[in-house]
Amino acid sequence: MLNGDIRSKVDALLNAFWTGGISNPLEVIEQITYLLFLKRLDDRHTLEENKAAGLKLKKLERRVFPEGKDPKKRVYEDCRWSKFKNFETKEMFEVVNDHVFPFLRTLGGDDSTYAHHMKNALFATLQRRAFRGEL
Repeated sequence: MLNGDIRSKVDALLNAFWTGGISNPLEVIEQITYLLFLKRLDDRHTLEENKAAGLKLKKLERRVFPEGKDPKKRVYEDCRWSKFKNFETKEMFEVVNDHVFPFLRTLGGDDSTYAHHMKNALFATLQRRAFRGEL
């Protein structure tokens, strides 16, 4: 059973999605799942950074976010939850839409089961714009 505090947070989140034009509960769950997955990837990368620092390693054993820039010339570091969550709203949406989701679709390699399931992953705002013919 949800207590009052958790219920009000869930209601506020659902209202935010509804206001943004996402009223399908399955789409809300899908988008929340993507965001939680991104947060978890960033947590794993931070753990690797802390491990490398503690062992005084020059390189991370397992990088989640590659070094360098993505195909659109944005540093992969900006795809991390801990980075883009602090951007201004417009830039945050641009980064998540144009850089984070394309990065997510490439994780695991082109022939992996993960790639198969993520090939159609889209940020919800992009889906609505395409449906309305804005793209």
